[in-house]
Amino acid sequence: MSGRKKRILFIEDEMDIRFFLSTVLKAEGYEGVPARNALEGIEKARALAPDLVISDVMMPQAGGVTFFQELRRDERLKHIPVIMLTGVSRKAFDHHLRMLTVYQGQPLAPPEAYLEKPLDPARLVQTIRGLLHEDLPTAAS
Repeated sequence: MSGRKKRILFIEDEMDIRFFLSTVLKAEGYEGVPARNALEGIEKARALAPDLVISDVMMPQAGGVTFFQELRRDERLKHIPVIMLTGVSRKAFDHHLRMLTVYQGQPLAPPEAYLEKPLDPARLVQTIRGLLHEDLPTAAS
């Protein structure tokens, strides 16, 4: 990686998963920025304009879908790649997005990646690197 560390905002209400994500991101050389809920997440996204966001879907108060909508509607932030991390099936999440589109009359594109819990750290890192267009190490490296 060149220059500054890539900043990754992660939104997760469960403390043990926030600790897990923080540990994985730090070990991989990223600057991890935690948020405990969607409201705190959108506030931090607006303040920091991260390189990538990881968001849980099911959270108290405003959930991950609310966060995702807010991010995508913000002209300055809508380009930020998003990984949705959750125990909710991809099919259920996609259905929810379709229903929001029907209800609100505004299409909402799906997130760039979707990972179901329990999370495999290697798959998470591979997904992050792919979305940030970072070179992946090869067997010859």
